[in-house]
Amino acid sequence: MRAWQVRHHGEPRDALVAVEVTPPVPEAGEVRIRVSAAALALPDVLMCRGTYALTPAPPFTPGQEVAGVVSAVGPGVGVEIGSRVMAVTAFYRGHGGFADEALAGAVNTYPAPPSMSDRDAAAFHIAFQTAWIGLMRRGRLQPGDHLLVLGAAGGTGAAAVQLGRALGARVIAVAAGVEKVEYCRGLGAHVVIDRLVDGVPETVAEATGGHGVDLVYDPVGGSAGTEALRCVANGGGLLAVGFASGEWPDLAVRDLVTRNCSIMGVFAGAYTRDEHDEMHRELLALVDGGDVSVPVHRTVDFDDIPAALEELAQARTLGRTVALVSAASHDERAARR
Repeated sequence: MRAWQVRHHGEPRDALVAVEVTPPVPEAGEVRIRVSAAALALPDVLMCRGTYALTPAPPFTPGQEVAGVVSAVGPGVGVEIGSRVMAVTAFYRGHGGFADEALAGAVNTYPAPPSMSDRDAAAFHIAFQTAWIGLMRRGRLQPGDHLLVLGAAGGTGAAAVQLGRALGARVIAVAAGVEKVEYCRGLGAHVVIDRLVDGVPETVAEATGGHGVDLVYDPVGGSAGTEALRCVANGGGLLAVGFASGEWPDLAVRDLVTRNCSIMGVFAGAYTRDEHDEMHRELLALVDGGDVSVPVHRTVDFDDIPAALEELAQARTLGRTVALVSAASHDERAARR
């Protein structure tokens, strides 16, 4: 089968090598998936560089999220061969989604609804589950709250903008440049701040009548996250979701005390499968109701994955990018009907 493998660490264009390998064999509790579509994300770039916490030893195939059809199962797995699924792959074992076949734990595999294309199913789970956990489970977002979303034009941020609006919050999005600002407006943000032009704390103060925001959703970290603390209202909080900037924000306890606010970590791996199933159902209901949509901005061919990851690494993308791996994808079957 075809696969992109990291043979040595570096930027995606240098680290990824196209190879032919034997399909992986699922172990106990795992399924093998014939990949129709694979979502690209910043962790894949970091794995190429060797800086992601769950990077396996080379050679390995990155790619965290896929949609496709189950082609084999390991011992103790109740998923039927031939089932159409979406999954978070066993990338940490080196068998990620940038290949014709990938492995995934059965606990990280979910049925893909018939109404959702392979393209959207591949990009749905991580971004929206993370946003749900942050906004609902950790941040306890309420209708009417002011929500500030950093990195709002990225895949994770775009999910949080839509979900925040669907939950009744007044969403303030932060992006960089005219194209990203317009994209965030299209997602439904009530206010969009171009951080290349306007100061974020000053614009937030004006947009909220001096109140500040009740919650910050921060997948960016670094100086952007540190500065965002100045936007938090009395009794509000900041959700530490990720560090797309390359580092976590530098937040001093004294600042949390004097602002009477909280910082909350957001980690999807801390929840049980039953809890994930419940969240999954809630999110799919929002998709079916038209309240949110999977923010896939473009698709690329399997051969273009390294180049697409380079663009993602340089923050030149909008929303999610998905590689169409199988020629017999659900999208194409649907188009033929």
